[in-house]
Amino acid sequence: MVTSTVQAPAKYEKPASIEEMLIGKSPIMGTLRDMVRRVANSSASVMICGPSGSGKEVVARAIHNASPRSTKPYVALNCGAIPAELIESELFGHERGAFTGAQARRTGHFENADKGTLFLDEIGDMRFDMQVKLLRVLEDGLISRIGGNSNIPVDVRIISATHQKIDKAILDGRFREDLFFRLGVVVLQVPDLASRVEDIPQLIAHFQKNRTGQLCQFDASAIQRLSMHDWPGNVRELRNVIERANILFNGETIDAFGVDQLLGRSLPKLAAVPVLPIATDVPDFVPQATEARPVSFGAPIDLKAQIERMELERIQMALIHAEGVISEAARLLTLKRTTLIEKMRKYRLEKIAA
Repeated sequence: MVTSTVQAPAKYEKPASIEEMLIGKSPIMGTLRDMVRRVANSSASVMICGPSGSGKEVVARAIHNASPRSTKPYVALNCGAIPAELIESELFGHERGAFTGAQARRTGHFENADKGTLFLDEIGDMRFDMQVKLLRVLEDGLISRIGGNSNIPVDVRIISATHQKIDKAILDGRFREDLFFRLGVVVLQVPDLASRVEDIPQLIAHFQKNRTGQLCQFDASAIQRLSMHDWPGNVRELRNVIERANILFNGETIDAFGVDQLLGRSLPKLAAVPVLPIATDVPDFVPQATEARPVSFGAPIDLKAQIERMELERIQMALIHAEGVISEAARLLTLKRTTLIEKMRKYRLEKIAA
């Protein structure tokens, strides 16, 4: 399936601003927004580098929106999703009868994007012979449809993106160095989410903005836990987590343990700790996890006992995550250290820090 989009609204609508699209108060995002403003007013080719899910196409669209070409077509094409035998036709078009199945003339994306912007996503996946043809178009400003005899002038700004290490691809002979110089007049690096975790609250608010109905909320411990995640899927992964949160915790407030569930982390199931004497003259310890006993719902439930058991399990989980450090466990539970010690005395846990 070919992945491409052509966006040319019938009537002019004010495009979203750079600030509305590139969200975050972190210094690294401030630098990126500044670079986008600087390159937007030119027609120079831009290559956007960054890991998958970091928002490279959002950056490309922000450049187009802030440019003099914003009222003209914006065409996006995923080079990695197009079969090798179709890439030339997708880019340059074809005449009727040019090959088997070409029953009518078809304009390519260069023509569709004339006077506007063509975004070539995953340019690093383009096959080598097509790189030569693309380079020729960038140098001459002329395209020729497959099966055609005439050259067609096009005025297109090229923005490309890749998650690959393009310098390594050049050294490996998989990407033409001269094409890189044409595509990468300006190179922008999009940061991964792990390097700007301070932007997570703003991103959450953005993803929640257009949702209807009751929205889940994230307390301070949840935000802190989200900030500790390594985010291999970057902003795309965070967006999916927020979507999942609103499905599973609709209208509720999510804490750190709720975040663990959303991220698919498996927490140990713990049984009640045996009653042991309190000792304050030995170092902290890490409680050992054991299998939890199933709760029977056929008999009447002692609600108070169930709540206390849940509280005890949460304390045990926090101690395990904190490796027995009381102050860290208290932070995970958003409790004062003295409050946690009092609860540990209540449940007669084996160790309490002095």
